[in-house]
Amino acid sequence: MPYDAVIFDLDGTLVDTESLAFVTGRRVLARHGADLTEAIFLQLVGTANDTGRAILERHFGALDFDAIHADWLEEDRRQTAQGIPLKAGATDLLDQLAARAVPVAIATSSRRASALHKLAQSDLARRFDVVVTRDCVTRPKPAPEPYLLAASRLGAEPRRCLVFEDSNTGAEAGFAAGMTVVQVPDLVPPSGGHAHHLADDLLRGAALAGLI
Repeated sequence: MPYDAVIFDLDGTLVDTESLAFVTGRRVLARHGADLTEAIFLQLVGTANDTGRAILERHFGALDFDAIHADWLEEDRRQTAQGIPLKAGATDLLDQLAARAVPVAIATSSRRASALHKLAQSDLARRFDVVVTRDCVTRPKPAPEPYLLAASRLGAEPRRCLVFEDSNTGAEAGFAAGMTVVQVPDLVPPSGGHAHHLADDLLRGAALAGLI
């Protein structure tokens, strides 16, 4: 196999949370007097909290970002209390990797509490011993640090790692880390600039990359 490890983004890649985040975000921002349009939301996809704050401030001025963030997390938790659906092919791909004992990790821009909640509610927590979140790094995506840290914790060389991402920001991070990148777009159209392979779903992407 051409890869020693596989590293996944979480939101929009393994779990189907981005569409839900738009609905809950619109509700929360409206309570704070702001209209979160789809165009603005798409700018937030794949970004860390500090980048998201800058985007919101650019569009809406000085908001109580800490209150918005807390409200948004709570709204997401309520909406996902009964479970979070997986993206197409996620279970099949993870089963195949587990059967072959391929090391896997998560590298996400979500904070740790949020990421662990999503993993638990999607029944993915048991599958990942390595979970790199925004809290683990100094420079989040699109910098390569999250992916390089995940590879280090797996004991794998970056050039021997395969990345699955949905966002352009994440694809840029994986590419900068020197890894092979499969981009499976969710809400944001791919720029195509940092993905070695573009696919409609995870299994097709894995096949294109020679993983399965």
